[in-house]
Amino acid sequence: MFRIGGQYFPRETLVLAGTESLLLLFSLISATALRFLDWGATQDYLWRANTGLRFLLVIGICQIASYYTDLYDLQVVRTRSVLLVHTFRALGSALLVLALLYYVFPSLRLERGILALLAPIGISVMVGWRFALDVSQSFSKAAERLIVLGTGEQGISLTREILRRPELMYRVVGFLDEKGENIGKSLVNPGIVAGVAELNEVIERERIDRVVISLAERRGVMPIRELVNLKVRGIPIEDAHSFYERITGRIMLEHLRPSWLILSDGFRKSNFLLAAKRAIDIVVSALLLVLTAPIAMLTALAIFIESGGPVLFRQQRLGLCGRPFQMLKFRSMRVGSEKGKPTWTADGDPRITQVGKFIRKFRFDELPQLINVLRGEMSLVGPRPEVPYFCELLAQEIPYYNQRHSVRPGLTGWAQVKYQYGASLEEAKVKFEFDLFYVKNLSVLLDLVIIFETAKVVLWGRGAK
Repeated sequence: MFRIGGQYFPRETLVLAGTESLLLLFSLISATALRFLDWGATQDYLWRANTGLRFLLVIGICQIASYYTDLYDLQVVRTRSVLLVHTFRALGSALLVLALLYYVFPSLRLERGILALLAPIGISVMVGWRFALDVSQSFSKAAERLIVLGTGEQGISLTREILRRPELMYRVVGFLDEKGENIGKSLVNPGIVAGVAELNEVIERERIDRVVISLAERRGVMPIRELVNLKVRGIPIEDAHSFYERITGRIMLEHLRPSWLILSDGFRKSNFLLAAKRAIDIVVSALLLVLTAPIAMLTALAIFIESGGPVLFRQQRLGLCGRPFQMLKFRSMRVGSEKGKPTWTADGDPRITQVGKFIRKFRFDELPQLINVLRGEMSLVGPRPEVPYFCELLAQEIPYYNQRHSVRPGLTGWAQVKYQYGASLEEAKVKFEFDLFYVKNLSVLLDLVIIFETAKVVLWGRGAK
């Protein structure tokens, strides 16, 4: 797996992106050759000063369209029928975007005949490549064989996540029981294959590539000498919490030791990083306020026509260092529905108006928060701000919850793009695990990844309530 901006991506995803970029370039050259049917004319066109820029634009738009239609999400594209649908959707969207760009910027336009030939060639080449990978099972072979040292809950949760993500190319051979008991017992799938004392024998017999430590109690149980020997031999040894963070993008709170947080990498917030993040907030929020002004005015008008004023909804939330501020939103619920004890929004909530359903789906109700970003009360990216009542409730139930206040709350965040809307204590706990991952891996590059993901969430209206 490769790390980009704190997030880990399966190497297969990067291989697909790289090879398909080359295949798109091959398709463009082939379309050019078929258009002219003359090698001299083809060379002349390819060597023009702006041809390279035009080709890069086409490849870039196609790759962005592939990303937004989930062609690189190997959990989504698992069957050939789904692959075909997503491929046609991606290239169809790319051609539509290119047509609009060519209308606005004619100097970027490809020769019409080349573009017409590109569509069938590109679809054939990309689908053929994916089918070839599927037939050869290039991405289905387990790259690493894992053994889980111990039967702690964190190791069981980790194994479940690995089983849900076959594209990661990990195979859990089994668990080693602390006391050498319950051999053969199924914990997830697989189960307990031996005891901790048999670590070396299992490593040799099962050709293990990596050891993951998940001991419920380490004192007097962990085979220190054996683990040191394995480490020296080059076999990776990893804590279950670190492995879980790497493949899920969240920090598992189950049995999380304070020492892991203290000794792990991350949680660095340099003055330069914070200054760069704030500068980006100011510039982008000011630009978005101008660009989204027509949408904001139409949203306000629709709210006023349906249910009168007020158009804006103000609510106290907790921000950086737990300081309260008034967060702004377009009102999506009936007037007076916020009175009384705060409650989480549920599916089909009767308090939501008809206009509210639409603007919540596409996040138009969040547009006034750009003013909060300009004021410095919020950031473009960060944990979502919560009302004081829920913060107090969740801080009592969720360990380390107040650590989310160590950064500015965000208009969007890692939890928002990776998880559904939290409407219960258990869901709030999962969302906080994503928030804690963001606080730990804070960077401008991770912010850009989140903004890119947010555009996908808004485009398809996912996760709204």
